[in-house]
Amino acid sequence: MELRGVLFDWGGVFTVGTFDGRVVRTLAQHFGLEEARVAEAYFARVAHLEVGAWSLAEFWEALAEALGVEAPYASFELLFLSCVAPRHEMYALLAAWPPELRVGLLSNNYPVISQYLRSGPHFDRFDAVVFSNEEGVKKPDPRAFQLALERLELPAEAVLFVDDNAENLEAARQLGFRTHHFQDPEGFRAALKAEGVTLPAAPQTP
Repeated sequence: MELRGVLFDWGGVFTVGTFDGRVVRTLAQHFGLEEARVAEAYFARVAHLEVGAWSLAEFWEALAEALGVEAPYASFELLFLSCVAPRHEMYALLAAWPPELRVGLLSNNYPVISQYLRSGPHFDRFDAVVFSNEEGVKKPDPRAFQLALERLELPAEAVLFVDDNAENLEAARQLGFRTHHFQDPEGFRAALKAEGVTLPAAPQTP
């Protein structure tokens, strides 16, 4: 079957490194804490954000208590947003995306970050968007993938799913998707070329 659409993960694909990793490092440095301790507390609670059970303010209240630190929510939100590190080449590809190829975004995401992305560059190019915090379901749950397919209006067999997480890729393969384990934009271009799709050359950065 001809490739008719691409479904992207966000963190680790449209960002340099993982967003969660940057948050953990930033909080550890900001409060002078051991990174391992911050990671343990953060990942024990972040699932509540991913499915929309907690607001970001509620998450910070619980995390700050676990870490034994004090800081107003507003300052935490600024730190949280500062951890977004866009991979500019991928956004450039999105801006030049072929009109005949549908494109979707399936992301385990968080309140505030999802709103921030909606106002970001070229976001309107996505034909379908599924954020876990808005839908109450996250990858690798098959329901998240099915929701993305419904919004793309395509069968799984016609869609290439792009993610940096092996567990999510395996879940997608079981549903019939073609998959690409994202490591860098060049590898992604090669995967598309193998499917008969050639993207414009990336702009030169100074």
